Amino acid sequence: MSIPPVMTEFERFIVELTSAAAEVTLPFFRSDIGHVDKGGAAGFDPVTEADKQAEAAIRKVIAARYPDHGVIGEEYGEDRPDTEFVWVLDPVDGTRAFIAGLPLWTTLIGLRHNGRPVVGAIAQPYLDEVFVGGPSGGQLISRGGSRPLKTRPIETLNDAIIATTDPAIFTGSELGAWTQVRAAARLARLGCDAYAYAMLADGRIDLVAESGLKVWDWSALVPVIEAAGGEVTNWRGETPDGSGQILAVGDARIRDQALVTLKRAAL
Repeated sequence: MSIPPVMTEFERFIVELTSAAAEVTLPFFRSDIGHVDKGGAAGFDPVTEADKQAEAAIRKVIAARYPDHGVIGEEYGEDRPDTEFVWVLDPVDGTRAFIAGLPLWTTLIGLRHNGRPVVGAIAQPYLDEVFVGGPSGGQLISRGGSRPLKTRPIETLNDAIIATTDPAIFTGSELGAWTQVRAAARLARLGCDAYAYAMLADGRIDLVAESGLKVWDWSALVPVIEAAGGEVTNWRGETPDGSGQILAVGDARIRDQALVTLKRAAL
């Protein structure tokens, strides 16, 4: 995989991290690997050895290169989360897709500087794709080389392609809000996990709305989508926060239209 020379040090490093994770995850994908349900009474929430080993591999590379940086990861928790630079890791986002053999799972890696996401990567190693966003812009790096990422302009929600992982993630008022947004849109796609955000950055999808997300679920998405020309907010139209409600759009005009409904269910 050829890394564009214009990329900054951290952008180049984040691509290295996705490669380190891919070396671990790919041998497990579509294998006879088992999984453990960590959800308990809250519902099915699988984790695999691919999740654990990939995060361990990413942390090892970070510690070797930037030992003063902090890390927040889904599998192994927080290590100096209040330092100037903090890496936020979701080694396998979309574990359900992973264990079902669907190539829609991703590795999410974000870098926060003083609490703000500044570099991000959405990687799908089975498809050999890494969507990167940061100071040098947005890039899709794949076996065919690299090219810029750009969201597409769209004036009205009626013309939009929208996505969410599963309407079951929404609670009562949230589900009502999503249903209204979906009814207004041209087309809705489900089950794509974080790959939907990659497609938004690449100008294929126009809006993604989700709820119940943790910091490792969305930190990597923000720089990628912003570098491509889009925006990521909570359901109040503000900077993403602990509410877990995320709205990503390629064009601010449909953000405002969707928020008319989503704000009524905002936390």
